[in-house]
Amino acid sequence: MRLSDFYKQKTSNGVPLVLVTVYETAGSTYSKAGGQMIIDGDGNFFGMLSGGCLEGDLVERARSVIRTGDAQTASYDLSSDDELWGLGGGCDGTMHVLLQPLLPEFDYQPFATVADILEGGEPARVAIVIRSDDTAISPGASLVMEDGRATCFGMGDEVARAIADDIPESVPAHTRQVEIPGGRCVVLFASVAPPPALLILGAGLDSEPVVRIAMELGWRCTVVDHRPAYIEGRSYPDTTETLCAPVDELSDRIDFSGIDMAVVMSHHLASDRSYLRQLARSGVGYVGLLGPPGRRDRLVSELGDAADALAGRLHGPAGIDLGGRGPGPIALAIIAEMQQYLGQQS
Repeated sequence: MRLSDFYKQKTSNGVPLVLVTVYETAGSTYSKAGGQMIIDGDGNFFGMLSGGCLEGDLVERARSVIRTGDAQTASYDLSSDDELWGLGGGCDGTMHVLLQPLLPEFDYQPFATVADILEGGEPARVAIVIRSDDTAISPGASLVMEDGRATCFGMGDEVARAIADDIPESVPAHTRQVEIPGGRCVVLFASVAPPPALLILGAGLDSEPVVRIAMELGWRCTVVDHRPAYIEGRSYPDTTETLCAPVDELSDRIDFSGIDMAVVMSHHLASDRSYLRQLARSGVGYVGLLGPPGRRDRLVSELGDAADALAGRLHGPAGIDLGGRGPGPIALAIIAEMQQYLGQQS
């Protein structure tokens, strides 16, 4: 499950929520600026900002935020060595967070707009007011900048323009002061983008652990196979997209521009060859291929000129050699290599 999945599940039942966002840290902390979690009034939550030492207090604070409808900030000193009266986490850092109410009467904004982005929309930039000299601007007032268009919540047009003019391009989340008509405000600037999208080409039994581990990381997964029995016979998490389609129609049925990584694992030579040929014409940055080096070399030689377009992108045999045999260890090795690839892109 992803943060946006938890959000959708709760909002479908009209449940009031609280969005907790880390806006500043110092020293060693579990989460950094931009980290988020969502809490409902019953104390259920998704996401973690610490190793478990803060979540209980955040649940209690969230209940207060839901009751009053007002955002609030909280600060935690994780460096205390006092195991009895301090947090006793031993992380040697401090964390500052903002708790924002997400209420049905306000259509769960501003997170409703962010959730659409997390579901596969275009990357955007967000600005969240932490505190302000202008009493008319409350903590939690937000602005979302999508494709040059600003959508604001809890602030007037003048303030929105001042913040929009100061919003940076994609950079690590950070806070800074912004001059607004009524004085100054401290604003958290951050980027928001959908989680990585993984395309699995082949719905054999060994695809199941690949999907499960990828989903655990919050990735979006699509599984494609031309064999109906394979698609229908698998046990994937509910949010997995599946498609049964002829192999040669892959590029007509899948928008490759929205795919970050693909792994070819149909265990069928002709199918794998066709998948690789179509992926060669795409911009997918990571293309994994299951099977031994000899099989990879045969497929590459049969691709002809198309193989040149896969240079630097094709990883075969896919995965980091972690040791172990069987579907589980192999899936872990593949996902580990993909995670390494993603880290190199950031």
